[in-house]
Amino acid sequence: MLKPARLFSAMQPTVFLGSACLVLGFVGLGVGWPDLAQRVFQAIQSGIIEHFGWLYVLGASALLVFVLVILFSRFRDIRLGGLDAEPEFSYLSWFAMMFSAGMGTGLVYWGVAEPMMHWTEPPFAPASGEGEIRQAMRLSFFHWGLHPWGVYIVFGLSLAYFHFRHDLPLAPRSLLYPVIGQRIYGPIGHAVDILATVGTLFGVATSLGLGAMQINAGIARLVDIPQGEMVQVAIIALITLVATISVVSGVHKGIRRLSQLNIALAALLLAFVFVAGPTVHLLEILISATGDYLQHLLGMSLWLDLRADSHWQADWTLFYWSWWISWSPFVGVFVARISRGRTIGEFILAVLLVPVLVTFVWLAVFGGTGLSQEVSGASRIAESVSENPSDGLYAMLQQLPLPTVTAVLATLLVVIFFVTSSDSGSLVDDMVTSGGHPNPPRAQRVFWAVSEGTVAATLLLSGGLQALRTASLTSGLPMTVFLLIAAWGLLKALRVDAAEDGIPERTALRRGLERSD
Repeated sequence: MLKPARLFSAMQPTVFLGSACLVLGFVGLGVGWPDLAQRVFQAIQSGIIEHFGWLYVLGASALLVFVLVILFSRFRDIRLGGLDAEPEFSYLSWFAMMFSAGMGTGLVYWGVAEPMMHWTEPPFAPASGEGEIRQAMRLSFFHWGLHPWGVYIVFGLSLAYFHFRHDLPLAPRSLLYPVIGQRIYGPIGHAVDILATVGTLFGVATSLGLGAMQINAGIARLVDIPQGEMVQVAIIALITLVATISVVSGVHKGIRRLSQLNIALAALLLAFVFVAGPTVHLLEILISATGDYLQHLLGMSLWLDLRADSHWQADWTLFYWSWWISWSPFVGVFVARISRGRTIGEFILAVLLVPVLVTFVWLAVFGGTGLSQEVSGASRIAESVSENPSDGLYAMLQQLPLPTVTAVLATLLVVIFFVTSSDSGSLVDDMVTSGGHPNPPRAQRVFWAVSEGTVAATLLLSGGLQALRTASLTSGLPMTVFLLIAAWGLLKALRVDAAEDGIPERTALRRGLERSD
């Protein structure tokens, strides 16, 4: 049994209680008045997309450009933690945890479904000589490519820099230090941390609900268990239990080992589909889609759909951009926590390029195989995806050798991916609500892990999951403004530190700010 004194020993009261009250309020609305909640959240999201869609498009692109500028600047050799700082994790462990937290769950869910949906319902006619398949893959690459990781880098790099080089808390409020100084410890800092905590909790709870649906779909193909809410609640309970054990074990034991297992299973399934599928055709898709993506990157990055009768950009690009931005505190805090000892250039290259390359290969292999099967008439995956996107992966694997074995492997992969997202999210919420402590008490880790599972199960049963998912997306609007300010603050801090050469690095920024004031 948890002791209250231990549970609250490292709590930041305003952030912890403020976040808890908001979560309880949203859950109460979703449970008590699900229809009203759905209408309210949908109206909010529609209003944001209608009036601020341009801000998402411009903001995500500006953050990516900022990251590339920093990569090729004189600041790229600065080491996070000082000249003598050593990396805490090996490259393999670092990459595995980073990728599992940032994108693994979504790729498994959408790897087959999204290219298929862009192929069946394209936003516009393909460019001359491009073809429907290449366009579908290009659009998928765009949504999962450089932009989301550029967003994550701005948050993660800024936080790692201020925490490891200036001893500021490992919490989102620290990103505002170059702008407002010591006032980060006041109401503004509390509000930023509450926004990040609630966004992370809602995002992970939503993923748990969606993941439970996909796991349920996989189990239904293997054994005689129906797809239904009670089965999915049981799945959420199991994932929450494993995630709680993992997050209590800590980063080195629980999260690191599960992430490494994740990558091994994902690589095994990827290799199987690549070899068993149309291998040469998949290589052609990968190369041509990558070329199309790079060729159209600038135009896609600044494109706004001005057609009055079109909702494609709102349903896809703006949804993804707001989703990545609203999730940036979760991924950013976690990536910052595991990146001590890396240089800024090393951080950007690893976080930007390695996950994107793996993502492109995954989408080309799984999405390309599904499209090839559909075009050849070997299966009716498009129909399955239209009815239930979570079934796309299993429908594709059904047409390859050893369908039962691969379905088991895919289901296990989904389970572990969602466990790593849950335990990483719990650790992030715990660090933020404990004032930025990098190793918060275990009792609070249990609290947040159980809270995520409880919220997911409650929303699933109440029918409010979609409404709360919409609510979590709306947090992307203030977070976009916050990230743009944070990028400017990081650049200011880097310049101050460079100008104060010879002054101890942990005092240079403070002296520079005092001088500018």
